[in-house]
Amino acid sequence: MRAVLGFALCGSFCTFEKALEALRKLAAEYKVIPIMSENAAALDTRFGKAEDFISEITSVCACPPLTTLVQVEPIGPGNMLDALVVAPCTGNTLAKLAGGIADTSVTMAVKSQLRNGRPVVLAVSTNDGLAAAAVNIGTLLARKHIYFVPFGQDDPEGKPTSLVADMTLLPAAVKEALAGRQLQPLLLGPK
Repeated sequence: MRAVLGFALCGSFCTFEKALEALRKLAAEYKVIPIMSENAAALDTRFGKAEDFISEITSVCACPPLTTLVQVEPIGPGNMLDALVVAPCTGNTLAKLAGGIADTSVTMAVKSQLRNGRPVVLAVSTNDGLAAAAVNIGTLLARKHIYFVPFGQDDPEGKPTSLVADMTLLPAAVKEALAGRQLQPLLLGPK
């Protein structure tokens, strides 16, 4: 039986294309239940229209994304997921997860998943990863059942505090998390 993954997208819209490439690869290997934050599901940006992303995600996963607290709350009680991916995981979401706040569809899905001691894989994408969000990354690195997709600075000269996960490593990070291990190396050099 194939493992079941949740794949949650937060509003780092500039990384959606890379996240969707990783989603397509994961959907070929796992059954995937898509989840989108309220902003990811509702906002049109210079990177694309929400309805187009929802349509593509629905096509890849053969079901529409869960977008509300009510829709994701059963994840834990129903033991619905073997692992939950948050890609991209914004600085805002990192802060909420570090603080135990579950007020969005994505943070509630994570809370619901963690209640069962099952893995959550975070693919960081934040302009303040080496600034205000650094403390939240550190807090989450010390938490049980939280794993990270390896990340590094995406533009050390232009955005010296920005961190982004290497989405091509997401499938490998999921495999390791399902085995209870952090994919190494965690920190990547600049691209």
